[in-house]
Amino acid sequence: MRTRFILIETSHAGNVGGAARALKVMGFDDLVLVSPRWANVLRREETIQRASGATDVLAGARIVDTLDEALDGISHLCATAMTPRDFGPPTRSPREHFQQLLADGPAAAEGGIPARPAGVAFLFGSERFGMRNEDVYRCHVCLSIPTNPGFGSLNLAAAVQLIAYDWRLALGGFGGAAAQSVRPVADAAAVSGMLAHLEQALVAIGFLDPAAPKKLMPRLNQMFNRAALQEEEIHILRGVAKAMLETAARSRR
Repeated sequence: MRTRFILIETSHAGNVGGAARALKVMGFDDLVLVSPRWANVLRREETIQRASGATDVLAGARIVDTLDEALDGISHLCATAMTPRDFGPPTRSPREHFQQLLADGPAAAEGGIPARPAGVAFLFGSERFGMRNEDVYRCHVCLSIPTNPGFGSLNLAAAVQLIAYDWRLALGGFGGAAAQSVRPVADAAAVSGMLAHLEQALVAIGFLDPAAPKKLMPRLNQMFNRAALQEEEIHILRGVAKAMLETAARSRR
């Protein structure tokens, strides 16, 4: 499914760079600018700096004069606007709409949305005025990002990032970061040896009375079992116990 992000009449070059970075982070690269303020916006220093490495997205971006030119190959249009329009498309949160958009079979038909459109475009208006009514009216849905009711104005690049993130999640995401190699948990013998060493140290510093040990060592045993200690951690605790014994010996001398 083709995914395109369309910025209409953008006035700040930095937002174009920020949007390019947002797209690259989420694995998208189809960016179209409709009549931006700066004809050379893709090459401006502020744009390149804010892109922060997403220069390939900027290199592949297109600048067109009209919205119609930006919509080739797109069959589903998503407006982004804070305020619903009278007589406009239904207003939904991004996640709600994406779930419905990607649903197969009757769920899609009941919502009046063709299942699996060939291309989806997300439209963003200018920083000062947002989207024009006539542009919103031609869209299938108006996406409204849930924000603080008292202050819902989002920076353009931030709005692009949020929509790109939710859309990537709906498409399945990338998965988490590669897990670090898991070191094996220390065996019972290692834990038992460490506990015996620690017990000696606790007695040496006067924390544990061997004549009345109560339940201290069994409780420490259970605590360390819950911690699922690794070999390196066993070595650290034994080092602590050794230092405690040496300190106690020096004190006695």
